[in-house]
Amino acid sequence: MSLNDLIRNFNISLNINERLSKNFCKKMKCVILAGGFGTRLGEETNSLPKPMIKIGNMPLLWHIMKIYSQHGINEFVICCGYKGEIIKEYFDQFTSEKWDVRTVDTGLNTMTGGRIKKIQKYVQDDTFCLSYGDDLKKVEISRLIDFHKKRNKIATMTITKPQPRFGIVEIDGDNVVDIKEKSKHDEKWINGGYFVLEPEIFDFIKEDKTVFEDEPLKNIAKMDQLSAFKYRDEYYPMDTLYDKNKLEELWETGKAYWKT
Repeated sequence: MSLNDLIRNFNISLNINERLSKNFCKKMKCVILAGGFGTRLGEETNSLPKPMIKIGNMPLLWHIMKIYSQHGINEFVICCGYKGEIIKEYFDQFTSEKWDVRTVDTGLNTMTGGRIKKIQKYVQDDTFCLSYGDDLKKVEISRLIDFHKKRNKIATMTITKPQPRFGIVEIDGDNVVDIKEKSKHDEKWINGGYFVLEPEIFDFIKEDKTVFEDEPLKNIAKMDQLSAFKYRDEYYPMDTLYDKNKLEELWETGKAYWKT
C-alpha cells in the first residue's frame, strides 16, 4: 500500500482516543529491541549480546525494565537476535521481579522495523511502549504515555540532546576570537528512544529489511502523526567501552541517574 493510500484510508482521529481511554489504566506491554550486534563494544559483545552487558552486576535490560516497572508496566516482549539464547536463558530462570517476559527470536540480521513487525501478534490491537535495549534514560513513563494520549497521534518519540563532546571556536577571518565549552543548548534534538506506539504503526513496516527510524517514522512524520516528548535530564550513551565504564562508575558511586 502506498503512502497516499495510507493517508486516504487512515481514520485515526476517533479510534485512538477511544482505545486509549479503555486501555490507559490497564497493563501495557513494553517491546524492547535487543537483537543488534553491538560491535563497537569489542570483546564485551564477543560472548554476550549488548543488552546483557552488566552494570552493577545486572544486565542493561534489567535496568531498562526497572524504569518501566516503576510506572506499572511489567509485561515485556524482548526482540532477540544476536546471541538471543543468552537472553532467553536468563529470563527463563529469572525470578527476582514479578514480570511477564516473553523473548522472541526476530532473526539475526533483521533490521529494527522488521523486528517490531515480527512481534505484532504479541501486542495485537493495543497501544504499546518501545525501547532500545541499550538506552538508559530516567524517562517519566507515565508522563510520556499521558502526553501520547493527549496528542492523539500514531507515535510519540522521546527526543533529547546529546552530551556535547567538543568545544566551540569562534573566528573572525583567520583569527580566533573566542573559545568556549559547548553546551547542550548548542546541540540539535535527536531520537531519544522511549516510544509509545499505536498498532497502526505496523502498516508502515514492509519487511525484515525495514529500518524503523527511516521510512516508517519519516512517513508518519509527513502525515503529522509523530509527536515529540522532550527529555532534558542527564543521560549517557552505551556505544563504546568508555561509555560502559562511565555508566559502571556512576552506579558504583551512587550517582546512577536512572536508578529507581
